[in-house]
Amino acid sequence: MRIIVVGAGLIGATTAYHLVRRGHEVSLLERHAAPALGASHANGCMLTPSMADPWNAPGVWRDLLRWAGRADAPMLLRWRAIPGLAGWGLRFLANSSSARFHANTARNLRLAAYSVAGMAALRGAEQLDYGAGTLGTLKLYRNQRAFDAGLLKVKALPAELVEVRPLDAAGVVALEPGLADISDRIAGGLHFPRDEWGDARRFTELLCAAAERRGARLLLGTGILGLESDGSRVQGVRTGGGIMAADAVVVTAGVDATHLLRGAARRLPIAPVKGYSITFTPHDGGMTAPLRLPVVDDGLHAAATPLGASLRVAGTAEFVGPDATMAPERLENLKGLVRAMLPRHADHLLAGRVDPWAGLRPMCADGVPCIGPVGPLGLFVNAGHGHLGWTMADGSARLLADLVDGREPELDAADYSPRRFS
Repeated sequence: MRIIVVGAGLIGATTAYHLVRRGHEVSLLERHAAPALGASHANGCMLTPSMADPWNAPGVWRDLLRWAGRADAPMLLRWRAIPGLAGWGLRFLANSSSARFHANTARNLRLAAYSVAGMAALRGAEQLDYGAGTLGTLKLYRNQRAFDAGLLKVKALPAELVEVRPLDAAGVVALEPGLADISDRIAGGLHFPRDEWGDARRFTELLCAAAERRGARLLLGTGILGLESDGSRVQGVRTGGGIMAADAVVVTAGVDATHLLRGAARRLPIAPVKGYSITFTPHDGGMTAPLRLPVVDDGLHAAATPLGASLRVAGTAEFVGPDATMAPERLENLKGLVRAMLPRHADHLLAGRVDPWAGLRPMCADGVPCIGPVGPLGLFVNAGHGHLGWTMADGSARLLADLVDGREPELDAADYSPRRFS
């Protein structure tokens, strides 16, 4: 089939790659001048089935009220965004009941584990050098009560999907010597050895190139103006250069997906949730980052990920609508994490090159992505992954390719169907 994939971020790149491997004639359209310039550009760079739970946990409404107006809030609702998020927000809160939250966590976990399990084969097939790290991730706790609660929570997850190693303070430092300076402030840690990390932007660029080598067309600077359809079947897309015909169209455009599908499909409850990161690169090149694996600080609600000589610090969720501007106080929170986690290295990191970034994560109201057919025949969507975009990218692409081909997927496609909101 002739297939157009719209959006060359992590989700679009993996989708185009798996479709072209299945023998389809694929065109990957990207409105920017390069791949991965949206939410995939400078994210947390972790693949974490260990963090598959949606953000709308039971009692989230109390947290949002408690954190309102606080610059250091891990999840901040900007009052000016409420009118635009009202409908989505009601669904977000409705899915925070205990039963729905745990069901949605299970759906995410199955997809996340399936996805990360396929990454080794993908790396091997294309010799992708994106700085992949496979030592897992470490979740750090600074008080015993939080550690006990975290351990209880993760032990309730299926052991075949999430492997966890509980560690005391000495075990944390043995695993990650970079934390030795704060050993007296560590209550414990959870090591998730199946998690991975790497440079997400580089991965996206390399996978786009791999798809091109296999025959896909990557069309940069090509935004779409709308979908072409006869009402019952999609026929292609309209671009500034004219109509591109296709037998199928897959929308993988993140927060822009709802806009692109408008008029052709029922509106999907996907909203932007802003996240921040800062990448610290010391001026004296050749050094390696002061951590050997990613560390998620439970108390500070942010993560630090080593990327060669650089350290990427990412975190926070800000409900502010389609606004990617950077609030200085939110960036200061991430700098504070460096000082609190790596006190001996903080001055050196802060004195080097400091690259701040903010991006809009496409978050579905129930915390589960939308993957599958939507609207007229031949129209598909693969979007709404929130903070788990890279974690779920490969698995989502394989699931979507199965649906396009009419194959029976390895996962229950109904769990991720966009039609669940009909």
